[in-house]
Amino acid sequence: MTKVLAINGSARMEKGYTHTVLNAFLEGIKNADATVELVYAKKLKIRPCLGDFQCWYDKIGVCIQQDDMELLYPKLRNADILILAIPTYLPLPGEIQNLLNRLMPIVEPVLEFKDGRTRAKFHDDVRIFKIVLVAVGGWWEIGNLGTVTRIIEEVAEKVGVEFGGPILRPHASLMKENKEKSEEILNATKKAGTQLIEKGDIAQDILDTISQPLISEEALRKRYNSDYEKARRSHI
Repeated sequence: MTKVLAINGSARMEKGYTHTVLNAFLEGIKNADATVELVYAKKLKIRPCLGDFQCWYDKIGVCIQQDDMELLYPKLRNADILILAIPTYLPLPGEIQNLLNRLMPIVEPVLEFKDGRTRAKFHDDVRIFKIVLVAVGGWWEIGNLGTVTRIIEEVAEKVGVEFGGPILRPHASLMKENKEKSEEILNATKKAGTQLIEKGDIAQDILDTISQPLISEEALRKRYNSDYEKARRSHI
């Protein structure tokens, strides 16, 4: 049975749009009889990486820092698929950035040069073979999620595993205003989860349905600017 570890990187946790999209994705995964464990990054006390590389060359595979990453490392080692659910800030929430940097102890620096880039790999006791991104954002275009996508895809490439998805939902806040479209998007997200487990990949038409525009760029931009102008005037 496939084991999935999902990490929700939203500071709003259950109240955020990241949770809404991720929850639908995980429902689909469970429908395919995979086991799911969900972790909220905000609930973990994870200090920044010290960058001293003791986990590579001294106490190999062991981080010298004692914090909540000690709880997460066994979960990471035992998962087949790692899902990172991330709201787009500039570009990443701090908790997720710290978590990504602290993956060093489960990475083995046995290097190879592939497609013009230096790559490492996970230690042999790490089962993860795929990293999947679920990303949401507030601005209109899907390109606004591009930096987050590139970062997580790069992480997957650096450790020699597949990059899955990505599940991308721009201007996610508008889903609450259009029930019909919201249901269509979330149903597609459930299908994406099921496909990931049953077929190992997600069809492009499903990904496109999840990312579909709900409003014109101009209309959303005017709304944002109007809301800010009202807020600005209230402080004059």
